[in-house]
Amino acid sequence: MTTISDVARAAGVSVATVSRALRGVNSVNAATRARVLKAAEALEYVASPTAASLASGRTRVVGIITPFMTRWFFSTAISAIEKTLREHDYNALLVDLEADSAFERRPLTARMLNKRFDGLIVLNVPLRDEELALLEKLDLPTVAIGNPVPGHPLIRIDDEEAVRTAVDHLVDLGHTMIGYAGSVPPDAEHRLVPWSRLTGFRNRMLEHGLVLNSDWLLTCDWSAQDAAKHAMKLFLPDRMPTAIVAASDEIAIGVMAVASQLGLRVPQDLSVVGVDDYALSDVLRITTVRQDVVAQGRAAANTLLHDVLAATEEPAPPRPEDMVDDVLTLPTHLVPRRTSSPLRRSAASSPLSATPEQV
Repeated sequence: MTTISDVARAAGVSVATVSRALRGVNSVNAATRARVLKAAEALEYVASPTAASLASGRTRVVGIITPFMTRWFFSTAISAIEKTLREHDYNALLVDLEADSAFERRPLTARMLNKRFDGLIVLNVPLRDEELALLEKLDLPTVAIGNPVPGHPLIRIDDEEAVRTAVDHLVDLGHTMIGYAGSVPPDAEHRLVPWSRLTGFRNRMLEHGLVLNSDWLLTCDWSAQDAAKHAMKLFLPDRMPTAIVAASDEIAIGVMAVASQLGLRVPQDLSVVGVDDYALSDVLRITTVRQDVVAQGRAAANTLLHDVLAATEEPAPPRPEDMVDDVLTLPTHLVPRRTSSPLRRSAASSPLSATPEQV
């Protein structure tokens, strides 16, 4: 097996210079680095991760703490983070807190984190007091996405503003009887984003002089399947909304599936606006308020790498220019498609072709 000493002899430099050149340290000039890289490639040299870690005191591994692995937002963010880390020869290791219930999660423990990571990205996880104390004790560079981690940089969107945009769009189209799908129980672990979006909805409705009918508020676990399971309550034959704001596009899909079962046409009988711009939203032509999840993941990774590499000689990516007081708020914007249209029927009429008992 080729060793670092073999590379040093082939390149005519010291072992220390080979080590610095392969790690991208700035003190190695371009010509020497090119010679070392050429020798390493010719000899098919692969550095030992364990040896490199012992020599540098770093693992070149970033932990991504996530409550879900397969849901669209989380998988998209994880992919963006991993690709960005890869550009700087860092690896990602997932710390999966997913539990059997969507409203619960596993606790974060010292065993999951000790001696494994150069830094952490906390992906929309509301940490408990004991978990915050653990992070403080470990003293690792940390960046949060979504849910804040006190004392650490935060990458976010304005969730309230995203839903306010959805309400404004429907009001501009003439709708006043607007329902909301996407509340969660008060004891749900993952409640900050759902509650923020619901708060934005309620406040904007009040600003327009409108009130949310309690019959038009749907609680679900933010999956299309669960939304469809519970959406029937939104469509009472005697009085139903003319439009619905869904807290996510996946919820919108579940709501529209039930509307279709009842013979309702979207958008002729019911307008639906989601939030996120989920992977299938363009294909399904869902009107939505888009957030750029890839940009959030890349910004989090670059911010973390900047902090991790600040004390080294390695080149580090800059922090995002728009970050203020350790917070970067990325914009959202309306994407009008085919699921929303001007009000086309009297608010007192009901186009239902079937009662709930008939479906």
